[in-house]
Amino acid sequence: MLASLASQTRLPDHIIVVDASSPPVEHVLSNFPALDIEYVRVFPPSLAVQRNAGMARLRENATLAGYLDDDVVLEPGAVEAMLRFWENAGANVGGAAFNIVNNPAPRWIALKCVFGIDDNPRGRMLASGFPTTICDVLNDLETDWLYGGATVWRRDVINTFPYDEWFVGTGFMEDVDYSFGVRSCYRLFVVANAKLAHYSRPVRSDRQHLLGLWQVVNRMYFVRKYRDRGLSKISATWATLGLILLNSGLALIRADKNYLKRAIGNISGLAAMISGRSRQYGGHLK
Repeated sequence: MLASLASQTRLPDHIIVVDASSPPVEHVLSNFPALDIEYVRVFPPSLAVQRNAGMARLRENATLAGYLDDDVVLEPGAVEAMLRFWENAGANVGGAAFNIVNNPAPRWIALKCVFGIDDNPRGRMLASGFPTTICDVLNDLETDWLYGGATVWRRDVINTFPYDEWFVGTGFMEDVDYSFGVRSCYRLFVVANAKLAHYSRPVRSDRQHLLGLWQVVNRMYFVRKYRDRGLSKISATWATLGLILLNSGLALIRADKNYLKRAIGNISGLAAMISGRSRQYGGHLK
């Protein structure tokens, strides 16, 4: 990620690396003398906490700032394309995401539509609390939500909207929660020509149950938080049943125990919600 930043036609003015890894990676930063890098150590790791800690270190003259996950690689000219977008953006634009060109197109879309898990158009928020998938876009796309690890925000947004630290650990849904909150006051876009690739590591087998829990508990928290904006617990519960069916089906079709573990996590999360035992579940997936 840092190598791709160093090769941009327009270098960022300031980079803040918020490191929660073990062991720390501060020694890597000396390999990039062309970049103005500030190092911040946060431990134990928590994505929402780390993002808030990074934004707390912004320089006073910064008008735009964003987040890049450490597993993204920017294409040449991506930063310049993003800045061109902001030069022409009105004051009602609050956030803009880079275009992740290797995001896979959604599958099983007919089943997902029935249960309110996904739908068209892209980048919309469904009543179930599921956002519709954002794939590689050919033109700038206005959305209801933005992914968290490849997005630039207006400074006024950063000053007004902190990340909700209820989302602990890896922070599943924390980016949807943040961006949908911003959407209440600002427009959001994906910038087609600001391209990068996301090389995410697969979820560990022993973390699939935790992911299944998060898919239900964290989403229900999000739905309750924004029920005044059209989100529905009934729709979210129906979507959860669809998610259990989908994960169970994929376990059979692909003979993959990881999907079964995820489905069992979904069931555990649904049981916790019904019984009123819902709580935060921390941890990490990779």
